[in-house]
Amino acid sequence: MKKILLAVVALMCVATVSAQNDFKSSVKQAAQTVASQKWSVGLRLGSGAQVDAECFYAGDKYVEARLGLGWIGGFGADCSVLHNWNCCNWDWTPQAGKWFLDAGVGATIGGAKHVMWVGVAGQVKFGIKFNKVPIRLAVDVTPGFGPVLGLPYRETVETPELDANGVPTGNTVKTTVKVGGSAGFYTNGLLNLGLSATYCF
Repeated sequence: MKKILLAVVALMCVATVSAQNDFKSSVKQAAQTVASQKWSVGLRLGSGAQVDAECFYAGDKYVEARLGLGWIGGFGADCSVLHNWNCCNWDWTPQAGKWFLDAGVGATIGGAKHVMWVGVAGQVKFGIKFNKVPIRLAVDVTPGFGPVLGLPYRETVETPELDANGVPTGNTVKTTVKVGGSAGFYTNGLLNLGLSATYCF
């Protein structure tokens, strides 16, 4: 019986060490894969002000994430994640750099005071990647469309105080009411235009 228990314990120890080695190897491989990708980080200004990051994982494909503020239809948070493809390249100015046209699709989410929206987004981007400096300069249109959810909240409203005959007394009465909660569609995102400059490394 003791031999069987010792054998089971030994097998468990070997399996644990093997699992730890496999886990470390997987983490190391994932870190090397991420490190080997080409990245681009910068700013996008136009319909909002956002930090823009791009990860080129396979030649003509890259994932783009934007986070910042938007001011179309109201000032609020704006975030988008897009998967883009490089569609065309032109060597119009070989001394300066290579021109490109990208297109993509993804999701957008944002919010303002007592309102949030989530929806789909598309993108068409036209720009140039310079030869002498690692900069990508581009103009894009990134329309977004989706449902808007009005978040309910409480608000204090002042109304004139009336006497028994319905005549205003000159005083006011404060009442707390629940407002918001309405739904609709976020169409302002269709006007999402911007100019981005990103540093490639």
